[in-house]
Amino acid sequence: MDGIKYAVFTEKSIRLLGNNQYTSNVESGSTRTEIKHWVELFFGVKVIAMNSHRLPRKGRRMGPIMGHTMHYRRMIITLQPGYSIPPLIEKRT
Repeated sequence: MDGIKYAVFTEKSIRLLGNNQYTSNVESGSTRTEIKHWVELFFGVKVIAMNSHRLPRKGRRMGPIMGHTMHYRRMIITLQPGYSIPPLIEKRT
């Protein structure tokens, strides 16, 4: 599961959980079929649809040199009714 970075918890993604849609950030080089295969294999669910988009890059400055953040894509994964993914909660201390 190297392609999936982490789950995204925003107002929109929490609202989409009611429609059985899950949001996560993935590596930019990963394909839709790879992500679908990983999700179905590791969570034991059936994926109906997947939507993705690239987020805009943010500028970062290191002294006089201007750079950008790393690329990643955001995937919205729709599961069949009756399936769900357990919450991915990190313990913060």
